[in-house]
Amino acid sequence: MKKKMSRIRKKVLYALIGSSLFWHAPVVAYAEEAPESASVTGQTAEEQAVSGESAAKRSDFTLEGIEVTARRSRELPPPYAGGQAARGAGLGVLGNKDFMDTPFNVTAYTAQTIEDQQADTLFDVVANDPSVRLATPGGQVSENFRIRGLEVNYQYLYFNGIAGLAPFYRVPVEFLERVEVLKGPSSFLYGGVSTSVGGAINLVPKRAGEEDITNFTTSYASESQFGGHIDIGRRFGENKEWGIRFNGLYSDGDTTTDDQSRKRLLGALGVDYRKDKWRLSLDAYSAEDKYDGGLISMYSLSSYVKAPDGSTNVFKGASGTTRNTGILFKGEYDIRDNLTAYAGIGKLYAKAYGFINGNHVQKLQTDGSATIKGVYKQYFWNETTASEIGLRGAYQTGAVKHQVVLGANFSDTDYSNAWDETALNMATNIHNPVSIANLYNSLSIKKGNKTAVTELSSFLLADTLSFNEEKVQLTLGIRRQNVDQTSYAYNNNDTTGGLKSKTTYDSHANTPMVGLIVKPWGESVALYANYIEALSPGTVVGAAYANAGQVLAPYKTKQREFGVKWDKGNFANTLAFFQIEVPSSMVTDNVYAYDGEQKNRGIEWNTFGNIAKNLRLLGGIAYTDGELVRSSTVANNGNTPGGVSKWTMNAGVEWDTPWNPDLSLSLRAVYTSSQYANNANTFEIPSWVRYDIGARYKTVINKIPVTYRLSVENLFDKHYWAGANDRGLLNLGSPRTVKLSATMQL
Repeated sequence: MKKKMSRIRKKVLYALIGSSLFWHAPVVAYAEEAPESASVTGQTAEEQAVSGESAAKRSDFTLEGIEVTARRSRELPPPYAGGQAARGAGLGVLGNKDFMDTPFNVTAYTAQTIEDQQADTLFDVVANDPSVRLATPGGQVSENFRIRGLEVNYQYLYFNGIAGLAPFYRVPVEFLERVEVLKGPSSFLYGGVSTSVGGAINLVPKRAGEEDITNFTTSYASESQFGGHIDIGRRFGENKEWGIRFNGLYSDGDTTTDDQSRKRLLGALGVDYRKDKWRLSLDAYSAEDKYDGGLISMYSLSSYVKAPDGSTNVFKGASGTTRNTGILFKGEYDIRDNLTAYAGIGKLYAKAYGFINGNHVQKLQTDGSATIKGVYKQYFWNETTASEIGLRGAYQTGAVKHQVVLGANFSDTDYSNAWDETALNMATNIHNPVSIANLYNSLSIKKGNKTAVTELSSFLLADTLSFNEEKVQLTLGIRRQNVDQTSYAYNNNDTTGGLKSKTTYDSHANTPMVGLIVKPWGESVALYANYIEALSPGTVVGAAYANAGQVLAPYKTKQREFGVKWDKGNFANTLAFFQIEVPSSMVTDNVYAYDGEQKNRGIEWNTFGNIAKNLRLLGGIAYTDGELVRSSTVANNGNTPGGVSKWTMNAGVEWDTPWNPDLSLSLRAVYTSSQYANNANTFEIPSWVRYDIGARYKTVINKIPVTYRLSVENLFDKHYWAGANDRGLLNLGSPRTVKLSATMQL
């Protein structure tokens, strides 16, 4: 198979080089180029808005009588008014686009939002989005999400537009410039083949801006978590062609989970080079997340029981560590004014050891009594190599402008999950948990054999046609996706047992995409629609199930969506209507498998920007109607999928006080309606609403600008079930958490 992949890659490379000859033909061409000095990273929202307008005025010129529009699709879109969200986002192979030129519902949250809300992990950022909810508890080892009612697991995030290279488990956000949330299947755009059919989360690393920065932040979080974060950015060279951005983090101390301590480490380096026809970048990071003293749990209930305190720790005595090391190199070269070649290659090595899965509490009763099925100790590792190569070109035929992309993506992943467990049902009580330290310490596990291999490849051709001064934009594309998966089972499931069984899936599909933008009344209103398909690899079944390690068959997903976008200049809105069809899952006799199909239909309203002078709004409302069809369990047909809430709402308001412009106050309400805990719809989790408050104050001390921040999450310390995942496990809402920080601009 490796030789086969190598031959395919060579053919693709020859095809891309050969196709470049087409672009040297005498066609009417226009180039998407920007002034060499164009940059948005490191500037304030106001500075970027001004520089963006100036660049736009400088960018229109004529070459041999043909209009050439200067706008590099690779530059980050500037922040929108208010600075909390950006004007656009990356669409993978289609490049960075303004949200009004994007036939999808997408929101890009900025580094300013990350800093002002004192976000520690990815969920702290996407908690601003009404279409996103957490599918695992906030204090878990890993963070899985729900977008449009469908799970998006941590393995399927994107890093700088490439699949398979984002940190596993919990993502540190201190080194990110943007967090881009796109709703709907995404593998066509980003090239990876993933189960993230509800949406995509793309992580954009920081770059050095035009101005040098040295920021140091000290922080505190409940109960006694202290940390320090350094952020340094510099540009070098005669024309500042070289840029270096470094982020380092150390955080340690007790958390809001009873008796638990946690330590976080991060080192991230971003280097970029831009000169003449070249644009190069290198991103490298290493992160560690280690906890001791127990872990927040997930709960399996047979009937409704009131949620306990969010700090409840049933697994006292357990510990675990996760580590991620990633590197990504990307480059672009302008072959001609209207033709650019691009390539990228990266590698991720993720490792986790200890109590990182299986922390399930079962048969919870109203008096707090419950059962722990078993205690796990695991050794997980994952090694992924991902690459991309392609050509982007622009030309004009008559009155029609074309932006064409021809490319290929490849990904090879080796995966292992070895574990040891206690085979017992241990009684406990969540109000006075039994320590599992002795049981946990009696377990032993080493790095295991490779248990799964996934080889992915895809080949893309897309063309965006623009008519009538770009008031009509039609994107047509097709991607050939290939999935080759092999799973291995070993005797005794240990590091020495021989091979017991081997399962292989080899699947492929042609997945089309159609996107349409129409601006009938000028630039302020855009009507859009899309149809997109995706091929997803089969799920690797987790350690908690009887068929652990099994790789389920690949499957195909379809989405239809239409909507309207309204840009007032300082206040933006997106209204979307969608339907997604995806296979559903079920657990029978502790065996995890597919079962029938899940259809999610919904309406979303997202908004961001200034709604009045010194008043900003970020959030929206989402309605999702989920239905199970063609289930082998006849009684489930027509039911609502477990974990899908009909209504979700996020409303964040930030206000610059009139009596002191350096003082800002914020309030956020997060609401989720009731939802069924399982596909059988035997009982519901009640609706909940959580309130967060915050304050920010800017001052100068000894000529050093300092920003103080205070935030309180879950202000009233509400005890609630935050939601359920696809396996019917309930997530406990996080307790009240206080955060304090001071950022010095040195």
